[in-house]
Amino acid sequence: MNHLLEIACFNMQSAIMAQRAGADRIELCDDSASGGTTPSFETIKEARELISIPLFVMIRPRRGNFMYSDSEFEEMKNAVIFCRKNKVDGIVSGILTEENLVDKQRCTTLVELAKPMPATFHRAFDETDSSFAELEEVIDCGFDRILTSGQKSSALEGASFISLLIEKANERIVIMPGGGVRAENISELKKKTRAKEFHSSAINIQTRLPDESEIREMKKLIFL
Repeated sequence: MNHLLEIACFNMQSAIMAQRAGADRIELCDDSASGGTTPSFETIKEARELISIPLFVMIRPRRGNFMYSDSEFEEMKNAVIFCRKNKVDGIVSGILTEENLVDKQRCTTLVELAKPMPATFHRAFDETDSSFAELEEVIDCGFDRILTSGQKSSALEGASFISLLIEKANERIVIMPGGGVRAENISELKKKTRAKEFHSSAINIQTRLPDESEIREMKKLIFL
């Protein structure tokens, strides 16, 4: 499996810049302050027209916790259907129970609705209370990958745990480190985790847009 760099983008300008800089995949979101929510349907359609690399869309109806009402779940299902009909390449989502466990029934419903699009379970995974058991639950739901910081504030801090997750996953699901991933630490993260896919926003603090030189440098480093 080749190495891959996914860039989280919070508007169309960011997505176009990330694609131009050599990103392998876009995770399209809204509301960067919350860590990402579902972008508008208009933005999704525009992105599908302008982005030629794989485009994954965040399915998260609001900021805050990952436990959703029935109406919010209906909103999530409708967003998945819209993405599938508009030929999006994948979805990113995750639902937990009040006990901070994977909501297996609802997650499986989303994964099934998304097919044939692959599905990523996002960093809600880092809020689960029994991650190795929940790894099995996510796999059973049919997700293709898990985005995780290893239950720490950054992926580098959680690198040893991410490495254990990759070992226990045993190639049944992709474990993708995310959280503070930058050019300055991606080589160390790669060495410590042996991960093949990496997730970053690569945001320039001044412009709040992706730093294209940062993306190019990360791309170079993960292939070394």
